[in-house]
Amino acid sequence: MSTILAAGDPLYAGGVHWAELLVVAIKVIAAFAALMVSVMLLIWWERKAIGDMQSRIGPQRWGPFGILQTLADGIKLFFKEDLVPTNANRFVFKLAPFLVLIPALLTFCIVPVGGVVTVAGHTFLLQVADPQVGILLLLAMSGISVYGVILAGWGSGSKYPLMSSVRASAQMISYEAALGLAIATVVLVAGTLSTTGIVLAQAHGIWHWNVIRLGIVPFAVFLVAITAEVNRPPFDTVEAESELVGGYHTGTARSASPSSSSPSS
Repeated sequence: MSTILAAGDPLYAGGVHWAELLVVAIKVIAAFAALMVSVMLLIWWERKAIGDMQSRIGPQRWGPFGILQTLADGIKLFFKEDLVPTNANRFVFKLAPFLVLIPALLTFCIVPVGGVVTVAGHTFLLQVADPQVGILLLLAMSGISVYGVILAGWGSGSKYPLMSSVRASAQMISYEAALGLAIATVVLVAGTLSTTGIVLAQAHGIWHWNVIRLGIVPFAVFLVAITAEVNRPPFDTVEAESELVGGYHTGTARSASPSSSSPSS
């Protein structure tokens, strides 16, 4: 099996025909569905955990134990009105979310879920794609997502989200340095940039696991860096939830009129 995996995805050994393209399409759809379900469950778990820490119940209405709350929120956001600030650069403002979402989806494509499987006479990796430079693709996609944050602030046409987007992108770039160094240690030990090759390098027992061979420190650095990279608690300060504005999510800033601050209003 190791020889087969080292040579790349065996699906393409006999060339690329409609059957191979169909298998790839099915793998893409399955990976996207698994990613969406996992995101829904992780957000539910995070909200429940934070609610428990704050002596709250958390989501409880939609689905058993509120497990479908994230799906309900997604449907609500999908049908909400698409607002564009008056002074915004429409093209850049609408491009920014894609520069954040698409790299995240492409990153998941190189994650090796399993080994070699055979279905209907077709042998392939349980993985969407296994490029020989998979780790470089991971780092490249991580860098592209920074542009989505900075362009969201700049494209809004307001100075407040621009300043907050600079702060957010500075945090992401700063932690990318630590993230890249932690990943570099794994690449040096495994001797390959392929994600499947890195998994195979750990297939000879627990003492060959990278978390053991590298002394746990790179794993701890990676865990902290990747948490900060995606702006999850406790590194979600770039979203400025405790401030009057929502960080780089702010669209426009309007000064309060005298009438709006009067007791009668």
